[in-house]
Amino acid sequence: MQAPAAAQRNKGPILAVLREYAGSGTHAGHGDVLKVLEVGAGTGLHAVYFAQELPQTRWQPSDIDPAALSSIAAYAEAMQVPNMLPPILLDVSQGWETWGGTQPASLDLLVSINMMHITELRCTEGLFKGAGVLLKPGGILFTYG
Repeated sequence: MQAPAAAQRNKGPILAVLREYAGSGTHAGHGDVLKVLEVGAGTGLHAVYFAQELPQTRWQPSDIDPAALSSIAAYAEAMQVPNMLPPILLDVSQGWETWGGTQPASLDLLVSINMMHITELRCTEGLFKGAGVLLKPGGILFTYG
């Protein structure tokens, strides 16, 4: 399990903003589970932390890097967070149809942390195109970094 210092430092402030959306119940009815797809979950530290802190979500982490997928899986196994799904391989530059079976208008939140500034422009374009199809009406594309 990888644990970058930056991820440790910024997880609290990011969670505070995520709570404004996931904690408010504005994207789902009372008691409904919010579907979240995290694109480029990296080590998995954020995914497990946010899933623990936002139990009303069903958190789907993803990444394109096999080493990252291994780290995410290790976090999932070690932490046993019931609302965090196993990581999926996802290349955000490819069409949304390849995004692990995610259906149109099915996501409440699409989260991307520290991806856009380190990837090619086609990845950012893919993220926005995918968000336009996969988010429910009123859903949120949440980016950081």
